[in-house]
Amino acid sequence: MQLRHVFTELGQGLRRNVSMHIAVVLTLFVSLTLVGLGLLLNQQAQKAAEQWGSQLQITVWLCKDQDDNPRCSTEVTDAQKAALADVVEENPEAESFYFESQEEAFEKIKELLGPEKFEGPNPAATVEDMPQSMWITLEDPNEFEGITSAVEGLDGVSSIRDAREVLQPIYGSITALKYGAWGTAAFLVLAALMLVANTIRLTAFARRKEIGIMRLVGASTLYIALPFLLEAIVTAVIGVGLAAGALGAFMYFGIHERAATGLTFMPWIGMPEYLSTLAAIAVLGPLLTLLPTLLLTRKYLKV
Repeated sequence: MQLRHVFTELGQGLRRNVSMHIAVVLTLFVSLTLVGLGLLLNQQAQKAAEQWGSQLQITVWLCKDQDDNPRCSTEVTDAQKAALADVVEENPEAESFYFESQEEAFEKIKELLGPEKFEGPNPAATVEDMPQSMWITLEDPNEFEGITSAVEGLDGVSSIRDAREVLQPIYGSITALKYGAWGTAAFLVLAALMLVANTIRLTAFARRKEIGIMRLVGASTLYIALPFLLEAIVTAVIGVGLAAGALGAFMYFGIHERAATGLTFMPWIGMPEYLSTLAAIAVLGPLLTLLPTLLLTRKYLKV
C-alpha cells in the first residue's frame, strides 16, 4: 500500500471540499461542546446530591457532645440509633436510609471548604464537632410528614433538616440546562451526520473516474476508502480539540473563577470531572465521523 499516495489524496480531499469540512468541524465543535456541558452539569448535580442530599432525601441530625439541643444530654448511643433504624424501616414513606459518621461528615466539610482551614493549631472544626446523621430517601417527595413526625421525638435525635425547598430550584435549573444542552446537541449531531454524508458523496462523485481506474487495476476497497477515513479522523480531531478548549474555558471562567468563588456553600466539579468528560467526547467525536464514513463509502465507492 502506497501511503504517500493515500496522504496525497487526503490533502486533495481536504482542499477540494474545504468549506464542507469547515462546516462539519464547526457542527462537531458545537454539538460536542453541548454534550460535554450536559455531562458536566450531570456530574455537578451528582456532586451536589452527595453533599446536600437529593430531592428525595431528608437528613436527621443525631445528638453529639455539647449539643445545642437541650434534649441531647449525651451523644447518641448505638441502642438509640438501632431504635431509630427500626422506626424508619417500618415507615411506608421511607424507601431507604443510611447513617453518616462524624468522620464522613468531616471529610465532606473539608472537601467543601478546603482542607487548609482544618489544619494547624486553630482549625475551623474537628471531627468531634461534626454530628452523626441519618439520610432518609423518601418513596414520594410529597409525602414526608409521617416519617418526620415519627423520628423527631425519638431519643438521640437532635433535629431534622428538610432542605428540599432550597435544593429543588438549584437541581431544577441544573436539570433543565443539562437536558437543554443534550436536546440541542442531538439536533446538531444529526446535522453533522448529514454533512459527513454529503461530503463523502461529493468527494466520491468528483473522484468517480479515478476510483473506477483504481478498481480496474485491483485496488482494494480499504485502499480506496482510506483517504475518506483519514478525512473523517482529521475533522473529528479538530472538532474534539475545539470542544475541549471551550469546555476548559467554561470550567475556568464559569466554575473556578465565578461560581466556586461566589457560591462557596456548594461543592463544585473540578479537574477529574473535566477529564472524564473530555474522554467521553474524545470517543464520541470520531464515532460521529467514522461510522457514517464506513457505512457510506460502501455505497458511494461502488463504481
